[in-house]
Formats: sequence, structure tokens, C-alpha cells
Amino acid sequence: MENTSKQQSYMRGAAILAATAIISKIISAIFKIPLFNLIGDEGSGHFQVTYQVYTLLLTISTAGIPVALSRQISAASATGRPGLVRRYFSVALPAFAAVGLFFSGIMYFFADELARFMSNPQAATGLRVLSPAIFFVCVVSVFEGYGQGHQNMIPTAVKQLLEVTCKLVIGLIVAWFLLRQGATSAETAAGAISGVTVGLGLAVPVMAYLKRRMDRKLYLDRLAASLGADDYSRRRILYNIFRVSIPITLGSSFMNIMTIIDTRFVLSRLQTGAGFEEARAVSLYGVYSKGLTLLVLPSALITPLSVSIIPALAGALAAKRVSEAKNITLSALKVTNLIAMPAGVGLLVLAYPIFNVLYWGSDPVGPTLLMVFGAASYFVCMQLITTALLQANGHEKIPVITFPVGGVLQILLDWVLVGNPAINIKGSPVGTLTCYFVITALNMAFLLAKVKERPKLLPAFAGPALCTGIMGVAAWAIYGLLERFLLIPLGQGRAAMAVCLFLTIFAAVLIYGVLAIATRTITRKDLRLLPKGERLADLLKIKD
Repeated sequence: MENTSKQQSYMRGAAILAATAIISKIISAIFKIPLFNLIGDEGSGHFQVTYQVYTLLLTISTAGIPVALSRQISAASATGRPGLVRRYFSVALPAFAAVGLFFSGIMYFFADELARFMSNPQAATGLRVLSPAIFFVCVVSVFEGYGQGHQNMIPTAVKQLLEVTCKLVIGLIVAWFLLRQGATSAETAAGAISGVTVGLGLAVPVMAYLKRRMDRKLYLDRLAASLGADDYSRRRILYNIFRVSIPITLGSSFMNIMTIIDTRFVLSRLQTGAGFEEARAVSLYGVYSKGLTLLVLPSALITPLSVSIIPALAGALAAKRVSEAKNITLSALKVTNLIAMPAGVGLLVLAYPIFNVLYWGSDPVGPTLLMVFGAASYFVCMQLITTALLQANGHEKIPVITFPVGGVLQILLDWVLVGNPAINIKGSPVGTLTCYFVITALNMAFLLAKVKERPKLLPAFAGPALCTGIMGVAAWAIYGLLERFLLIPLGQGRAAMAVCLFLTIFAAVLIYGVLAIATRTITRKDLRLLPKGERLADLLKIKD
């Protein structure tokens, strides 16, 4: 009963974050899609370059904080040391606030130099606007790690919703105002992302309030809450946190560094190799950026799952609950495949209508890029979950090895393919696909080699693959038929294509759901791990 309860808690946390991720991505799409349409392909290129520099500094300062803190807090809580749990937080908060202040200063005072390094001087304004966000995220990440360590994903969900809501409301209002004032696309992009800074600033007091509420429920007995921390000095606590967070940060930061280097190489090779002028090169990179926005949509559902399994799996391993750890690993891989496989195939087979419905009037190369991104999206998701499993099992240094291998391959392929005039920008998604495929393959190999008590992996892959294959063929055929019989009568415009696309997606989801149930890919046992799972199983008439 205890193990089942813990698994339910883990899956409930994943469900909360998954629901939040869906809402966040919808809000983000409402923001990004009209923004990219407003500022055009060239403006989209400026926006992406600006955001990449911010993302790199953000990753360096925050990537390992929630993971490291949640893992340490989960282990301390599972072994009955609430005093140590509270001391971890009290030590981590000022330490990482200082880290955030340092990197915010770098981003603000060296904005011109960073923008010139990226061959985009117009990005400097945006970098200054975003610089305070790094400090806010460092502080917020400590609260996130504290909540995740107690398998409470509500603080993380609240932070995400605040950030994207402010980005939407404030960002679009500022962008609209700047456009009316005749601002350039680069200035408009800088104003549009100001909502991120505002949202994260508002998240700090909200997170503090949520932590106080959580502590009132968890630590009613103040004397008992002080147990277990006597032999842990401040230095030892910081060592434990940094010992876990630094390898994670290095691994995550390396991919961002590779992305920035790759961006420079792509823009350079489009000009020096493929022979495009600077404006055309930036425009093509803007089309690539639009496809990149759709690439990360499936992974938005996997990110909360990967965050949720780390404290759950770490707690199970610390308490030597081997069977529970195996079940968590299997369910994490299976759920990832159930989401990532159909999402990737859907992007691949429906790339043309998806891209043109969302970015009407963009460069015709867009759908071709999205087809490759669709295949790559699956491996992006698998990379996330396998990395989380390695981290939860105490092998957080392994991604420091696997990430650089994939990143270097991406840069080499982009250098060769993008510089070919016949391929040009179409080569960059191929590099992305190869990068994440290699990382996933290496992570899986290390998991099989390093994790002794691992579950049988075939059930996690076979069922989802079968259902996805049938769904993909059905989606391709249904859209072809709808296009033939509806597109011309409806006028062949964007609205007509959107109707055909919506009907196809609805049919594909229905087919996939029926197949998943009929083939017992989704079982009652799986649904029991979800909130209201028994009721859902009864509704779908799924038997043991």
C-alpha cells in the first residue's frame, strides 16, 4: 500500500506538471505564433538569437538547482531527517541568489559584447531587458527544488503559469505598442520578452507564500522538525548540492553552448558556403526558428515527467525499495513513448499543413524543416527522460559525456550540409536529429550497463510503436482524402487547410486511443497510477 501510494504521488506530480505544461505551451504559442507572424522571418531570427544567449546564462545559473536540491531533500525526507531538509533550503537560498545576481550582472553589463559575439548587435537591448530574470529564476529554482523534493509540483506549476501569462499579456501589449510607434523588429522582439522578467519577478513572493503553507502542513511539531541536521555543516550541505548540480549544469550548459556555436556556424555557412546575403541568411534562420518552436512542443509534456521522477526514484533508491524503483523506471519510459511517438509522427506526416496553418506566408522551405524536426522531437523527449533516469540513479556525470558527443556531431553536420548550396538551411534539422539520436542511444546504453535492477524494457516500446505506426498511416491517408474533397470547395486558403488539419488530428487521436486500449498498451494497472485512474478505467471499460 505504501509503495502504491508513493507511485500515485509521483504520477500525480507528473500529471500536475503535464497539465501545466500543456497550458503553458498553449499560452506560449498564442504569444510566439502571432509575434513571429508580426515581425516576419528576419525578425524571428533576431528573436531566436537573443533568446539563446539568455537561455545559456540561465542554464548555467539554474539548471542543476531544482534537481540537486529535490534529490537531497527527497533522500533526507525518506530517511526521517526533517531538520536536514529545512537546513538544505536555508543554505541554498542565499547561495544561489548570489549566483543569480552574478550572472544577471554579466548579462546586463556585457550585453553589447554578447550581442556582437552572436553577430547580431541589435540583440543587446533584449539581453538587458531579460537580465533581471536570471536572478529571479535562481531564487525561484530553490523553492521549486524544495517543493519537488517533497513531491509537491504545485510551486513549479505556479511559476510556469505566472511566467507564460505575463509573457503573453505584457509581452504582446508592449510589442503591439512598439510596432505602432514604428519600432524595428529587433526592438519589438526585445519588448515582447519583457513579460518574462515581470512574470518571474512576481513569482518570487508567490513561491515564498506557497512554501510557508507547505511547511505548516509538513512540520507541525517544531521539535521533531529539527531532527537530523546536527552533523551537517553549511559547508557540507553546499558541497552536497554543488556535487550534484555542477555535473548537471555542465551537461545542460554544454548543449546551450553547442546551440550558440551552431547558430554562428549556420549563419556563417549560409553566407560563406551557400552564398546567401546576410538578410537572406537571417531570414532562413528565422524559418528554422519557427520549426524549432514546434520541435519542443512534445518535450513540454516530458519535461514535467522527467522532473517528477527524479525525487520519486531517488527516494525509492535511498530507502532501498527496489521493486518501486523498477516500476517508476518502466512507467516513465512507457509514458514517454506513449506521448513522444505519436507526437513526433504527427509532426512528420502533417508537416505541410501544420506549418502553413501556423505561419501562413512564410518561406516554402518551412514544412521540409518541420518533417525532420518531427523525427527529431521523439529523440529530444527520450534524451530528457533517459537523462533524468541517470541523474536519479546517481549517474549525473554521464550526460556530461553524452551531450558533448551529440553536440559536436550536430556542429560538424551543419558545417558540411548548410554550406552546401543545394541543401543550405535544410541541413540544420538533420544535425539536430543526429545530435539527439546519438545522445539517446548513449544514455540508454549507460542505463543498461549501470543500473543493476532495471525493468524489462520491451513493454515500454513495442505497444506504443505499433499504435503509432498505424496512427501515422491513417493520419496521412485521412488528410490526403480531406484535402482532395474539402480543400477546393472550402477555398484552398489558410482556413480551409486548418479545417482539414483539425479533422485529421481529431481522427488520429481517436484512432490512437482506441488502438492503445484494444492492444492493452494502456492497462488498468497503468491508469491506477493516475489521479482518478480507476474511474477512468471504468469509463473506458478497461479490465485487468
